[in-house]
Amino acid sequence: MTATFSLHDVTLGYDRHPAVQHLTGSFATGSLTAVVGPNGSGKSTLLKGLIGHLAPLDGRLERGGLHQSDIAYLPQQTEIDRSFPISVMDMVLLGHWRMIGLFRRVSRAQREQAEEALHAVGLDNFGRRPIASLSAGQFQRALFARMLLQNCPVILLDEPFAAIDPRTSADLLKVVVAWHSEGRTIVAVLHDLDQVHKSFPETLVIAREPVAWGATPETLCEEHLLQARQMAGKWDDGAGVYRRGGHSVNMP
Repeated sequence: MTATFSLHDVTLGYDRHPAVQHLTGSFATGSLTAVVGPNGSGKSTLLKGLIGHLAPLDGRLERGGLHQSDIAYLPQQTEIDRSFPISVMDMVLLGHWRMIGLFRRVSRAQREQAEEALHAVGLDNFGRRPIASLSAGQFQRALFARMLLQNCPVILLDEPFAAIDPRTSADLLKVVVAWHSEGRTIVAVLHDLDQVHKSFPETLVIAREPVAWGATPETLCEEHLLQARQMAGKWDDGAGVYRRGGHSVNMP
């Protein structure tokens, strides 16, 4: 089985301070994987490393020949500026960016595709609304509509169902499952463990270091979750600057 992402003793972090380290494994092409762990365990950092926003501090991360434009990335809503004066339709049309670039006009067919994407996520007749007027759930639906237009083989989702209503969560989970059935590779940071058990065949449990990675029934067990919580309790946020080879030096 081919791998979309392969990680070889990878360490990722900010300003040379590691946020997740010693991660070795692979995300198989066409796999649907949940990433779970305590708050601050490096889950979002991992996604930023996969898309290429962060270069490894150490180790090797291979993307199987993918370009960044092949990856649809949905950050947490708190990282998105909703004050920009743009309509829902215009935001969704940005999903065509890799096909039309910045300056080519949107065709009628492409606009129709955007309307179909809005229909698919339950936002009929929302196209003219400003994005600032949407609820958290409606805005998440609009972001999923944009990803439908991106039509990427790889999709990275950072807490896609956080702070939205149960109906929206269920509707968008159906979209994720449909993407998986089409053979796309999906990695999602999640907190709802029941959701993971029911819909995600693979799970990575991390607590700044890998705890377990594999089939969800074996990986997402109380033993591994307890281990992750215990590891979280020992984190030292004052640890030194990371140096290649795994050594660190205390900051003055």
